[in-house]
Amino acid sequence: MLAESSVLLLDEPTRGVDVGARVEIYEVINSITAAGGTVVMVSSDLPEVLGMSDRVLVMSGGHIAGELAAADATQDAVMALAVRDVDRDAEDHTHAEGTNR
Repeated sequence: MLAESSVLLLDEPTRGVDVGARVEIYEVINSITAAGGTVVMVSSDLPEVLGMSDRVLVMSGGHIAGELAAADATQDAVMALAVRDVDRDAEDHTHAEGTNR
């Protein structure tokens, strides 16, 4: 099945697995990309995302908050994008409450 796939979508591929299984999963992912395949990985494990990705898309509030190349993807950069809209939404909510009084 994997041998004929050109795109593989993985949702939290290492959640709940031990370290040995995690390494095996990473090896499979790396072999797919080395063979020219594409892997789209959804993960809440930030170190995993930073270590495995060529490009990082950050989602916040149900939409893409930003995109980072691997060289620019740091924990701080990812978190800044992740909370940017949350901070803006909270500010908008605060201003809206002030006008309703």
